[in-house]
Amino acid sequence: MASHRRPARVTVLTAAAATAAASLGAVPASADPGTGPAATRATVDRLFEEAEQATEGYNKADEKADELRRTVSRAQDALARGQERINRMRGALGAVAGAQYRSGGIDPALALLLSSEPDSYLDRATALDRITARQGAALGELQREQRRLDQRRTEGRTALTELERSRTEVARHKRTVERKLAEARRVLAGLTFQERADFDRASRSGGRAEEPPPADLGPASSRAAAAVLAARSAIGKPYVWGATGPSGFDCSGLMVWSYRQAGISLPRTSSAQRYAGRRVPLSQAQPGDLVTYRGDASHVAIYAGGGQVIHAPYPGARVRYDPVGMMSHATVTRV
Repeated sequence: MASHRRPARVTVLTAAAATAAASLGAVPASADPGTGPAATRATVDRLFEEAEQATEGYNKADEKADELRRTVSRAQDALARGQERINRMRGALGAVAGAQYRSGGIDPALALLLSSEPDSYLDRATALDRITARQGAALGELQREQRRLDQRRTEGRTALTELERSRTEVARHKRTVERKLAEARRVLAGLTFQERADFDRASRSGGRAEEPPPADLGPASSRAAAAVLAARSAIGKPYVWGATGPSGFDCSGLMVWSYRQAGISLPRTSSAQRYAGRRVPLSQAQPGDLVTYRGDASHVAIYAGGGQVIHAPYPGARVRYDPVGMMSHATVTRV
């Protein structure tokens, strides 16, 4: 994911691209093993892996940005409602204060002495005391509401600051993904059509071609079976990084979409999907189980039965079947 030492990396890739077409066939004993087809495939696979890791970072940052946008929106709504409430409270207190001012604001004892009807005045004075008490309570509530509003403003400013940081993270990961993919395309551009076809067949699938879907979904739950059927329907759709379908997917996006068709909400990233259920041994995998790969769980597939998974392999490839053991550190999660 890191971008240091890029000039050296570009030099290696350029050399690999320049020699790949000539060396993808039989490699002479004297040939440099670092420029053969296996080295070219390793270079591209490494770049795709790094791009996939950056895509995971992009998805995570984008998910956080979405959550922060909702938080900011809620904070702004709460601020608007709080300000409206304060305005109403101020208006009510202002009306009472205005009425008192218009009545002359005479000292109650003096007003009693001057009153021609002391009894009725005392009744009014008692009512005025109650009004004054309510006015005092309303003033206290106004002050408390103002403090709450100030707190919401502070929280809103904090959320906005965090949102800007998250947007910066999204943009940074996006640039990393695009750079890695551009480097991989430069390497692949040096291959002939047949060499590229051989590369696509061999990459991550051990040289096995796509196979038809297993007929039996076994003991999978109804929702797991529905997720597998949804993933099957996506076979042939292109890998599009950051996408959750229905016309294109990245690896974790395909899982999100497939399980959404089954009525289940999954986390957006493959690293979070690894912990979206309980772990089971690979030997006990059932159709619908999630299979994450690598130590950092930066790739994920759905187990389809018959020793195969369905996944969105890498940019330039389409959703397809591959052997469950196609990559290292396979972990099975039952949702």
